[in-house]
Amino acid sequence: GGVSDDGGWSDLDNDGKAALADSDDSDLDDSDDDDSDDEDEEAALQAELAKIRSEREVVKAKEQAEAAAEEEAEMEEAALIGNPLLAGAGEGSSGKLKRRWNDDVVFRNQAKGESESFKKRFINDTVRNDFHKRFLNKFIK
Repeated sequence: GGVSDDGGWSDLDNDGKAALADSDDSDLDDSDDDDSDDEDEEAALQAELAKIRSEREVVKAKEQAEAAAEEEAEMEEAALIGNPLLAGAGEGSSGKLKRRWNDDVVFRNQAKGESESFKKRFINDTVRNDFHKRFLNKFIK
């Protein structure tokens, strides 16, 4: 059937009234032309499909590379945050751990249990040991 009068893919002449019954050979010739046109169109479509697929593969590979780079950055950041020696390096510190002001004090936590009974025990502080307390209680009161 005729599709357009502009010479599209019609096997009828432009009037659309010609009969196809008188020649079978013309059908074969026309179908060969149509087959080659169809093959050309199919080849063009296959080429376009291959182009689209390759573009999609390139986009997918780029996204995967970005995701891998982002994951690597997150892992590195987590490692830096998790390590206290490296965490302070960004602020220009000398590499020391942050310490409390009383970490190096010799006598710590010794006033906690003083209300207990005075049994014989060793305290390495001459002001807080049992002898000194008994001495103060005996002679100062």
